[in-house]
Parts: sequence; structure tokens; C-alpha cells
Amino acid sequence: MPSPRYTREIPSRYRLEAGRCKGCGKVVYPARRICPACRAADFETVNLSRKGTVVTSTVIHVPPDEFLMEAPYAMAVVETPEGARLMTQVVDCDPSTVLPGMEVSLEFRLIRKEGKSGILCYGHKGVPVA
Repeated sequence: MPSPRYTREIPSRYRLEAGRCKGCGKVVYPARRICPACRAADFETVNLSRKGTVVTSTVIHVPPDEFLMEAPYAMAVVETPEGARLMTQVVDCDPSTVLPGMEVSLEFRLIRKEGKSGILCYGHKGVPVA
């Protein structure tokens, strides 16, 4: 069975839904109950665009067991035009070329297979824009 956390995050993972604070307008992903900027508790749901810019990145050379076949791979913090930031794997390129300022599109892809039961977990990965 997928972990309860993964199941709880399906709407934000599958549809890239974030929360916009009605008090200050800050967009946070995933949506939270309390705004980290102004501490307000009133949010509206907003769909993020499928584009973003790499803010920072790193290359993973020693991954967890479920990602052994993908190493080395790049992980990056990507900021969307709405101002939300998310951590995502950047694929379809040499991991050493993933640098701040790189434009990526966020594509819905397989993230991992969970356990021996083979349950598939999906989410978004960054793909460099040519």
C-alpha cells in the first residue's frame, strides 16, 4: 500500500494544486493550513503552471535503494511563475548541466514503484526546455 502521506498529497501531486493566502497573496506548494508569511489561515486553491525556473540544484550520487538504477540524478528546487517552489527531479539531461536559471517544464511521470507489490507512484519531474 502507498504510504498515507503519498495518498494525502495526490491532489497537489497530480494536479499541481497550491494554496494562495487570501491575506498576503503568498503561493505555497503544497498547500498549508497556516501561511508561512503572515500566519493567516484562509487559503484558496490555485493550479500552478507547468513551467518553472531552477533556483538551486544538486546531483545525487548515492541514492536511496528505490532509486539506485537512476543514479546519478539531479534534484532541484524549481520556482513557478506564481512564486511557488517545489523540489523535483530533473530528467532527460546530464545531471551536471542542471544549474540555477535553467528553464524547465513540469511533466507528469512515474516517480517510483513502492514495495514488492508494485504500486506505482506518480508526480511531476522537471524537463529542460530546449
